[in-house]
Amino acid sequence: MTLTFNELRRIKDSLPDGSVSRIAQALNLSEETVRNYFGGEHYAHGESAGFHIEPGPDGGVVLIEDTRVLEMAKEIIAAVHVN
Repeated sequence: MTLTFNELRRIKDSLPDGSVSRIAQALNLSEETVRNYFGGEHYAHGESAGFHIEPGPDGGVVLIEDTRVLEMAKEIIAAVHVN
């Protein structure tokens, strides 16, 4: 999947409190790994996020290999907007 870095950050910023923990638990990942997925750089406590950033406009282009975190984040956001 391909999207801009700023788009990825907007998704992260739209998540309600506690979502990083919820995603981490559901996918059996550390919270730092989930934060790294959204652009964090806490590799001492988390793993690589499985994406590559190419420089460019709007923060650059992000090529995501594993979309599970992104898909779950979008589901959480959609559920919040429905309620």
